[in-house]
Amino acid sequence: MIVLGLDTSTLTSGIAIVDDGRVIAEGRHDARARHADLLVAIDEICRRAGVAPAALDAIAIGAGPGSFTGLRIGMATAKGIAFAARRPLWAVSSLAALAHDAAAAVPADEATAAGGPGRDVVIAAVLDARRGEVFAGCFRGGAPLDAERVMAPEALAAWIDALAAGAPVRYAGDARAAHPALAPLADRWLPIETPSGAAVARLALAGPREDVLAAGAPSYIRPSEAEVKYPDGVPGALRRR
Repeated sequence: MIVLGLDTSTLTSGIAIVDDGRVIAEGRHDARARHADLLVAIDEICRRAGVAPAALDAIAIGAGPGSFTGLRIGMATAKGIAFAARRPLWAVSSLAALAHDAAAAVPADEATAAGGPGRDVVIAAVLDARRGEVFAGCFRGGAPLDAERVMAPEALAAWIDALAAGAPVRYAGDARAAHPALAPLADRWLPIETPSGAAVARLALAGPREDVLAAGAPSYIRPSEAEVKYPDGVPGALRRR
């Protein structure tokens, strides 16, 4: 199956065309550019892969958590492509995709000592959530050890160590550069900062392949800033009837 994988949970979007797990073409897109350029970047990856939208079998999207704006744009873009191409839309966790990339980056000697390629190494996927917080997920062998959550960076290590229960731990994600409190974990941090489109596609192919084209929504985990500031609605806005 040929799948377009897309993740827009961070400032660096991941895009890839994957054919039965094999990456045909992939790239990154700087989300600080015009949002319309995301479609241009996707088109470029499709051209490099020699795959027209009609040849896609499915679209896979990283549903978050991450940047609220980025997730909305990514979900809307993925739905638009899936709707136009009349293909299913599959959604996976962006943190799980980050952990998938990180597991492949675990040093060979460490992975071997732990029983295989990242098999027993616990991966902590950590993205900057702003507001002085991080989004975090904990995985072993690709399986989550607990529900993903948002927390203060100072609380991260204790939470991960409790879940790891003595197993070796590696961290990945863009949170370390944004939060000085994570500096003590630097020696355990892998050089993987954002989820790739390839990881999103591969996880979607390996998952239940549930079509979320109609009801799919980003996973925000926490309320948006607008919801926090205006719990009763934005002043002056039209009230819902």
